[in-house]
Amino acid sequence: MGKISEALERHNKENSVKKSTPPPMFVSETLSGPEARLKPLGPLSGYDHRLVVLSDPHSLEAEQFRMLRAQILFPREGKVPKTIMVTSSYPGEGKTYVSANLAASIAQGINEHVLLVDCDLRNPSIHKILGYSNNEGLHEYLTGEKQLPDLIIRSGIEKLSLLCAGGPSRNSSELLSSAKMKTFIQEVRDRYHDRFVIIDATPTQVTSEPNVLANIVDGVVFVVMAERAPRASVRKSIDLMGREKTLGVVFNGYSEEMKFHKKYCAQY
Repeated sequence: MGKISEALERHNKENSVKKSTPPPMFVSETLSGPEARLKPLGPLSGYDHRLVVLSDPHSLEAEQFRMLRAQILFPREGKVPKTIMVTSSYPGEGKTYVSANLAASIAQGINEHVLLVDCDLRNPSIHKILGYSNNEGLHEYLTGEKQLPDLIIRSGIEKLSLLCAGGPSRNSSELLSSAKMKTFIQEVRDRYHDRFVIIDATPTQVTSEPNVLANIVDGVVFVVMAERAPRASVRKSIDLMGREKTLGVVFNGYSEEMKFHKKYCAQY
C-alpha cells in the first residue's frame, strides 16, 4: 500500500473517534474510501451555467458530452482509460468547460465515480464552474502543507469529488513533474476499480506541464476551438504528447445547428 493510501487510512481511523457529521444532501451513501469522509460542503449552491450536463441536460451540448462519455467508457479496442487529461493548444479554447462537463457526465453513470483535478496551477478555474472557492488544493498537497483528505471536496454532484488547484504557485512545472505528483496519479487511479480521474491541464503551446502529465495518464482529450488554433499547432501538440495517448479531439465552438436535435430531445 502506498504512502497516500496509508495516510488516508490513518486519517480515517483518527476521524472515527470524533463527532460524526451528517452527510451532505444529494451525495451517494455508497461511496467508499476517501470520498466517503471528505469535506461535507453540501450540494452545489451556484454552479456555472457552463455546466450544461446539469444546467441544460436536454441540450445538444449535453448530449455531445454523453456521447464523449460513451466513447471513453466503451472503447473499440484497448483498455478503458481511467486517468484522462484534458488540454488544448492555447488558452480560451474551452478545456476547462470540457473537463467539468466530462467529469459530471461520467459521474452520472450507474457505477462510475470521478475525481476532477485542477492541474492548471497558473490560471485555475474549475472551482468557478462548480461553485467553490480555491483557497487550497493540489498545490498545498504537493508542497506538503496539507494532507489529501483535507483537500478533496465531496461535491454536490453524486459520485463526483473535486480537488481544486489551490493557492498561487511560482513553480507549477516543477510540482507537477515531481515524483509526488506521479505517485498521486497512480494511487488515485489504482485504488478503486470504478474511479475515473479527469485532469484539467494547462495549454500545450504556452506551458510545459501537459507534456509531463501526458506521460503519467492513460489518455488525453484534446480541445480545439473553431477558427482559433492553427492546424499546425494542433498537430505539434499531439505529437509532443504522443498520438498513442490521444483519445480524441473535441471540436469546440462550432455554431451550425443540427436541425434534427430538437425532434429527438422532445422525446428524451
